[in-house]
Amino acid sequence: MIGKDGTQLGVKSKKDALVLAEQAELDLVLVAPKAKPPVAKIMDYGKYRFELQKKQREARKKQKVINIKEVRLSPTIDTNDFNTKVKNARKFLGKGDKVKVSIRFRGRAITHKDIGREVLNNFAKETEDIASVQSKPKMDGRSMFLMLAPLAEK
Repeated sequence: MIGKDGTQLGVKSKKDALVLAEQAELDLVLVAPKAKPPVAKIMDYGKYRFELQKKQREARKKQKVINIKEVRLSPTIDTNDFNTKVKNARKFLGKGDKVKVSIRFRGRAITHKDIGREVLNNFAKETEDIASVQSKPKMDGRSMFLMLAPLAEK
């Protein structure tokens, strides 16, 4: 048994331990029930639970949720449309989200994968000041995609 200040009180019966906890106006909590003999501690259980929840809330505040946003292009995209898509991707990257840039090939356009790869490489060049290429352009079925991640703040 462990006292309220962390001192060892030795091996006690359950009845004696409950009496000691009641005298201290605290709770008797089993810390290691599987141990031989089981270890119990005298503590304020409500305060302990509150502190635990407080630590969990702080941990949740510090974690960062990263979303993946997608920007879709076509192999024959025009310059103004391309610039609009780049602007949208920059906005997403500025918020700290990852961006998946994809090109969907339709019909016979799939025979010109080099054009799609060139468009994706141009996209990566336009955003290289605020993003790093996480995965190079690669094919997945009838679409080719590229992953961009925001540069880490220093």
